[in-house]
Amino acid sequence: MDAHDDLVGLYRRAAAGFGRLVHAVAPDQWDRRTPCEGWDVRALVNHVVGENAWAVPLLDGLTIADVGADLDGDLLGDDPVRSWEDRAAPAAAAVAGAGALDRVVHVSFGDIPGREYVSQITTDHIVHAWDLAQGIGVGAELDPALVAFAWGFIEPQAELWRAAGAFGPAVTVPEDAGTQARLLALTGRAG
Repeated sequence: MDAHDDLVGLYRRAAAGFGRLVHAVAPDQWDRRTPCEGWDVRALVNHVVGENAWAVPLLDGLTIADVGADLDGDLLGDDPVRSWEDRAAPAAAAVAGAGALDRVVHVSFGDIPGREYVSQITTDHIVHAWDLAQGIGVGAELDPALVAFAWGFIEPQAELWRAAGAFGPAVTVPEDAGTQARLLALTGRAG
C-alpha cells in the first residue's frame, strides 16, 4: 500500500467512525453539550459536515472566495443524519480523487499541500468523534490506528494550533497514559 492509499484509507475510516456516531444520535440528543466549548451535538456535527462540504471544492482547486458564503451557517437542516450522508460520500470521493493529495489547497491561512489538508480533516474527524461520543454518552474508545495517526500529525504542531485557537490549554496526564489519552490531553480534552 502506498502513502496515498494509506492516507485515503485513514480518512475513510475516520469519516466512517464519525458517521456511525452521527447515526447513533437520538432525536433528543442534538442539543446536548459536548466537550467543545460553545458547541452542542448539533453544532459539532454541523462543523464536521461543513468540513466535508468544503473538502470537495477545496480539493478541486477552488479558493474560499470562489465558494463564497454557500457553505456558511446551518448545513444540517431538518435531517442532520441525511445531511451527514449527503456530504460524506462526495468528500470521500474528493479525498480519493486523482492528484488530490498532491494539489495545492487554498485554505483560510494560506496555501498548503493536499496531503496536509487531508491530514487535518482526518484528524478533526478523529478528535471530534470522541467529542461526539461524549456528547451522546456512548463508548469513546477510538480506533488505535486512527489515534496513532492523529497523534503523529498533531503532536509536532500542537502549539501552533493552540495559538490559533484550535485547542484549549493542554491537560496534564500521567507519564504512562496511552496514546488516546495523550492525544486528547494535547488538544485540551480531559479523556
